Order: sequence, then C-alpha cells, then structure tokens
Amino acid sequence: MKDMIQELRIGPQLSETRVKSLWEELMGKTISTYTSHIAVRKNVLYLTILSAPLKQELSYGKDKIRTLLNKELGEEFIKEVVIR
Repeated sequence: MKDMIQELRIGPQLSETRVKSLWEELMGKTISTYTSHIAVRKNVLYLTILSAPLKQELSYGKDKIRTLLNKELGEEFIKEVVIR
C-alpha cells in the first residue's frame, strides 16, 4: 500500500485529508465549531478561527497543536501552524 501511495504521489493529499478529519476528534467539538476553514499547503496548517479570544488562546498552543497532529499522523507532516 505504501509503495502504491508513493508511486501515485498522493501521500500529501491523504495526510491533509486526515488532518481535517482529526481536527474535531483532537481539539473537541467547541473548538471545531469555531473553526471555519482548515487547509494544508506545503506542510503548513492554516486555520481560520471565528472567535477572537479562541484565536488568541490557540496562538499560544501552536507547537502543541503541531505535535499532537504529527503524533496522530505518525510522521512530521505539519511543520508550522498559522492561525487567522
């Protein structure tokens, strides 16, 4: 399976889809409710948060978010987290 993923070069797309599906599971329903957009481009996770206080709180935990997602993915896929 891994060989097929590498040959078809779909690894990054699969990881991006997994990040989106893991977001509610890892961060909880409340945080995912205030998250309007999740995107991954060139190993950078972009999050659009609707609540200013939550945005401020999450900005302090960027490293923890990155570590948590990478641990669940089983690889160092996310290099940086950007919260807008």
